[in-house]
Amino acid sequence: MTQPFPLIEISGTPLARGQQYGEQAKERIHTSVAIYGDQLNQLGISHDERNALTESFSRIISHFDAAYLDEMQGIAQGAGVSLESVIMINARTEVIAQARRLKQCDSVHDDNIKDGCSGAVILPERSASGKLIHGQNWDWRAECAESSVVVKIHRTDGPDILTFVEAGGLARSGLNSTGIAITANYLRCERDYTQRGVPLSLIRRKALEQQHMALAMRVVATTPKSCSNNMILSTKEGFAIDFECAPDEAFTLYPQEDLLVHANHWESQAARCKVREEGVEASPDSLYRSWRVRKLLSEHANPGVEEMKRAFFDDFGAPYSVCRPPRPGFSSDLSATVAMIVMTPADGVMEVLPLPAINKDFTTYTLNGV
Repeated sequence: MTQPFPLIEISGTPLARGQQYGEQAKERIHTSVAIYGDQLNQLGISHDERNALTESFSRIISHFDAAYLDEMQGIAQGAGVSLESVIMINARTEVIAQARRLKQCDSVHDDNIKDGCSGAVILPERSASGKLIHGQNWDWRAECAESSVVVKIHRTDGPDILTFVEAGGLARSGLNSTGIAITANYLRCERDYTQRGVPLSLIRRKALEQQHMALAMRVVATTPKSCSNNMILSTKEGFAIDFECAPDEAFTLYPQEDLLVHANHWESQAARCKVREEGVEASPDSLYRSWRVRKLLSEHANPGVEEMKRAFFDDFGAPYSVCRPPRPGFSSDLSATVAMIVMTPADGVMEVLPLPAINKDFTTYTLNGV
């Protein structure tokens, strides 16, 4: 039986929030540590090398927001793991890439499984409810269905946050109490890992901490990154924008016919003229996944939450489909659509479904506690 993702509710200072998080999600945090620790072990990374990698990102995180390290320290204390392990979870994309470089692998990218996604937004003018709807399918390691959680963060210095994330992480997809929402998709180009930047998960967390959409957009567009990533931002006020982010530059896409859809390949004309597409080798199905989601949503004059879910359940091209059943990746690891997330930011509501290819039972999480 596939279990719902646990709700972790935290408040107080960053350290106190982290301790509450670590205590409530202890088992799943240990699972997260094992997943990425095993990956580093397979690369032959020694204990000292692992600490050196996480220390380099600790300095970057401290410069970006020292309170994040306090929160991670609290998570480590509450869960009974090392701070280095929690940093690894929050910077797992970047740490593993640097580990591959350290061991002189053929590529810093692990092509076995990609952090894929199909994301979409329906603007209020098109939505059946008259409210903006924002969602995605998150494709990653199938075992992460057992290591992910939903975290509700009560804050005194900004908006409250509701986020779906791997246990021990500070944020991934989510929304805040001012009606801002974010999802993210894997991208890849030749500029990746030519510089050190802020871990992607913390950029998403920082965006969700913003009171205003303009400031959230600034965070996503201008924060230096180690690697490419696609981030879709939306606000309940009726606006959405897609940022195709190279490490040092961001390109924008706007909704067409009140729909915004993105998968795992570069789509903006400006990006395609300036960066080299390198993700299709690992995610060739991306080239039709975004087309399928847009096509299915466009068949309805006024699509709503149920229509978005049906689009995300699409099995065209299975097992290389929008809704990916557990299957071997390009190596031996199991890849799957780990979660389907559908949000209505105006209501502070997030519906989440684990392993949607084999499960149909959504759980509803809300910021207001209803």
